Amino acid sequence: MSAHTPPRPVRADAERNIARILTAARTVLADDPTASLERIADEAGLARATVHRRFASRKALLEALRAQLDEQYLHALHKAKVTTAPPLVALHRVTELVIEWKLSHRLVMDIVAAGTHSGEPLLSAEVQDCAQVLFRRLHAAGAIAASSPSWCLRVYLAILDEVHNIPAGAPELSADSTDSADSAAAETDPDADLAARTRLQVTTVLGALGGASPAKGSRP
Repeated sequence: MSAHTPPRPVRADAERNIARILTAARTVLADDPTASLERIADEAGLARATVHRRFASRKALLEALRAQLDEQYLHALHKAKVTTAPPLVALHRVTELVIEWKLSHRLVMDIVAAGTHSGEPLLSAEVQDCAQVLFRRLHAAGAIAASSPSWCLRVYLAILDEVHNIPAGAPELSADSTDSADSAAAETDPDADLAARTRLQVTTVLGALGGASPAKGSRP
């Protein structure tokens, strides 16, 4: 085969099998983080040899799930139009999209993050570059004082982990810490919970990076 010969495309049935395996993995791992490839194969309704042919090890499967996570971050960044929308609007929208996906895949995302090698970034260079564009625009617009986009991204992700792990209905999710109604609504209403987490993430990030938090009840 010539060095310039492109790789053979994955057949349609193989692509369907990979999709079934990853869907099954998200379901099974959310229930049992230590689940074997064999159990995942059973959930997918595929022969165990088929799963092992596509993913030689549990590590390979986690890498595939990690790639899906990366795609979701990139999709959120593009959908939020981080290069063209007003930067505060883009920050709010990308935060909303990322938190929504994190909440619906909570345990699996934790497993994938835990399986990342020490010192190895969870996000691809493409995702990091795209996110850093947003922080440059926020700084240029005077919305934040921090000028290092890589530092801004690290702060954002650290806060995102904390916001992601707050129990539903926690006081932190109330716009007014003296008003329990907001946190109670967030505990029973998924939309209210998403809105509360998005607000908390955005206001905390802006405060940490030297920006002004939006007024209560406002949305950029």
